[in-house]
Amino acid sequence: MAVRVLVLSTTGFLLNFWAWALISPLGGAYRESLDLTGVQQSVLVAVPVIVGSLGRIPIGALTDRIGSRTMFPVVTVATIVPVLFIGFVAETYAAMLVGGFFLGLGGTAFAIGVPAVNQWFAPERRGTALGIFGLGMGGTAISAFTTVRLTDTYGPEAPFVLVACVLAVYAVVAALFLRDKPGRAAPQGSFLARTWATAKIPATGQLSLLYALGFGGFVAFSVYLPTYLVNAYDLTAGDAAARTAGFVVLAVAMRPVGGSLSDRIGPVPVLLVSFAAVGVLALVAALELSLMPLGTIAFLGLAAALGASSGAVFALVAQVAPADKVGAVTGIVGAAGGLGGFFPPLVMGAVYDRTGDYSLGYVLLAVSALAVAWFTWGPVRRAARARESV
Repeated sequence: MAVRVLVLSTTGFLLNFWAWALISPLGGAYRESLDLTGVQQSVLVAVPVIVGSLGRIPIGALTDRIGSRTMFPVVTVATIVPVLFIGFVAETYAAMLVGGFFLGLGGTAFAIGVPAVNQWFAPERRGTALGIFGLGMGGTAISAFTTVRLTDTYGPEAPFVLVACVLAVYAVVAALFLRDKPGRAAPQGSFLARTWATAKIPATGQLSLLYALGFGGFVAFSVYLPTYLVNAYDLTAGDAAARTAGFVVLAVAMRPVGGSLSDRIGPVPVLLVSFAAVGVLALVAALELSLMPLGTIAFLGLAAALGASSGAVFALVAQVAPADKVGAVTGIVGAAGGLGGFFPPLVMGAVYDRTGDYSLGYVLLAVSALAVAWFTWGPVRRAARARESV
């Protein structure tokens, strides 16, 4: 049953993330058709990110209360509505923002899957299991690979119709075959009281900062890299989407690696190396070198480091979160990760509009990554050691 839950949860995460990322590959097309500025385009691709991020807090708490078996089908069905709205109804910038707002619901599936997987696996296997679950981030790669191609080949509605149909099938399968572990602890008290109690756990704040950079960096690149490659390197939309998909695939593949390494050597060393690598490679990217080979190497290195760090963070969550608060902790930490992905596209868009260059944005990323590496080496490492000694 544990393997079935892992497979179904990972699939649900992947499909909902596919829906969540539908706007990003078409950002350039929307900019032209709707006559958007760089900042407006950044806002358009970022709105689903922030809604999907903040929505993880109540969705995670609800999952703790009523279980993943109910929440996965409900959220999946609800996500179909904005998918079809964007594909068939939205024709103005305001309508696209409304559709993107509700499309953010797909991003909350993450907070449903983590407690589902966590409850079925023993502590010594949770890092690996949650790393495998993290492969669901590949939904953004599917979107990057297919959205532009489907649009060019079959028309602008095609990717939205396909995603809606796939989501509908998954919702039925999840309702029939997904199971919550018998005897799981259901939390008591109001949502606000439980959320406040979770937020007061010291580890929640630490994990949120780490995930804001690790997963937030991944999200920021996955939604803005197509725009960056088009503007900075004059690539076609299709070429930029394909390269972004490669970035996403590597980051997704490294997430279970980060989780597995965390089971072997501990999450803190994995996080420390990952964040230090992000800092160095972001400085290389700031130079805007030729894509072949140094630019590509820098971006692929960033993908690997960000993916590994995301896996390591939730290996740490599995170690420190109380069993009846895993969903709530996941919701808050996941929200922080999504918010970490919301602001960089806005910053990059603003920097490009003012300077015609992206270097400053990468310098800011480098400074942030090195600061979080220091935080990992200091407070996080000391707190982890203290928890191990308890």
